[in-house]
Amino acid sequence: MTESGPSIARARGDHDDGRPGDTAEPRGHLGVAGGTALYVAAVLGTGILVLPALAASVAGPGSIIAVAALAVISIPLAATFAALARRHPDAGGVATFARRAFGPTAARVISYWFFFGTPIGAPIAALMTARYVVAVIGGDALTTTLIAIGLMVIPVIVTAFGVRFAGWLQLVLSAALVAVLVFVLAAAVPHANPANLQPLLPHGWEGVGLAMNLYIWAFAGWEAVAGIGGEFRNPKRDIPRATALALVIVSVAYLAIQTVTVLVLGGRASTSAVPLLDLVVVSSGRGGGIVVAVIAAIVVTGVFNAYLAAFSKLGAAMGRDGDLPRWFGRGAENGGIARRGLLLSAVIMAAYSAVVLASGDLQPFILVHTSIAAAVYALGVASALVLLPRRSVGWWMSLASCVFAAGLLLLAGWHLVFPLALAMAAVLIRPRRHSRPAPTPSAPR
Repeated sequence: MTESGPSIARARGDHDDGRPGDTAEPRGHLGVAGGTALYVAAVLGTGILVLPALAASVAGPGSIIAVAALAVISIPLAATFAALARRHPDAGGVATFARRAFGPTAARVISYWFFFGTPIGAPIAALMTARYVVAVIGGDALTTTLIAIGLMVIPVIVTAFGVRFAGWLQLVLSAALVAVLVFVLAAAVPHANPANLQPLLPHGWEGVGLAMNLYIWAFAGWEAVAGIGGEFRNPKRDIPRATALALVIVSVAYLAIQTVTVLVLGGRASTSAVPLLDLVVVSSGRGGGIVVAVIAAIVVTGVFNAYLAAFSKLGAAMGRDGDLPRWFGRGAENGGIARRGLLLSAVIMAAYSAVVLASGDLQPFILVHTSIAAAVYALGVASALVLLPRRSVGWWMSLASCVFAAGLLLLAGWHLVFPLALAMAAVLIRPRRHSRPAPTPSAPR
């Protein structure tokens, strides 16, 4: 006898009202290890390359307090997005959450923030890495620019092979990154000088706040990987585990890096363009520079690998949902390869790259990126208050996240003009709505 009605809905993991619900049915190929690797890359990212120095320049030793505070704030934020992704695993990620909670306009706003705003981080990350490589091998501004371009092009090609290949590669890259970081930090610790902790707040609490604003770049990413929730074999079980493991790894890594940078480099940390390279030089001489170059290459490859997978899926979801032309919608289904979304992501990255690489001054662009990330977080966690079961653990985490997100918006200050401009564009540009197709099953594996 043929099943129909609620039976099919339950098999598909849908509630009677059409909302995806919890299900243990396999959806994709990612497990805890692969998911943790992608999360670590998305959140740990390129912040380790330059943020320790930038934070030290505005807050001195108080930058350690800034990192510790953001690590605490990340607990409810990460838990909130994990709870949303496990209940609603969809390529749209945060945009899907906003659509379910507040409707299509909110979804389009958050899609614009994420898809058209956050790619400004790509040339920033590439330029950070290129400067490390040039510091080791030598070269001029043109060499730095060419290396940065190459670092962006290669991951685009990798991602075109699909999330399956990207996830496998990410596991290797993240493991190598953590191993090398442990080695560098262990080598530098014997050279730490506690006297470098004084004065603790040379620029007052205002400096700590600015350091936190900069470090949002480092701790952003939980919202980025929400779009690959459907690629997990068992979202209900594996997303919370991968999130928890990644949260511990990332928090410990950033706190250790910032603390060791301040203790070892002291006042030199605030003026260093390549702080990790300086740590290696202190501990093992110039010969250790090659290790830092390897770190930089691992980091940027892993970050682009994780983010491009999320960007391409979001672009496909926007095409599917009518926020982009339908042509971009191919690959939005779980297991699909969103090459058209990836192509548009690459074009946006190229446009931002022309501006960032021409300027060369990273701090203003980092603050633009963090203001957009704060706006995405705010709307994302607000969606959780509507979507998650009231008074559940996830709901309480989302309530705490709303408070923290409001604080992040205050820290962003006048830089919020950038997400505001994108939001206005999303509201004013009303695409022609096409009928949304029925849910598509996961691609054959």
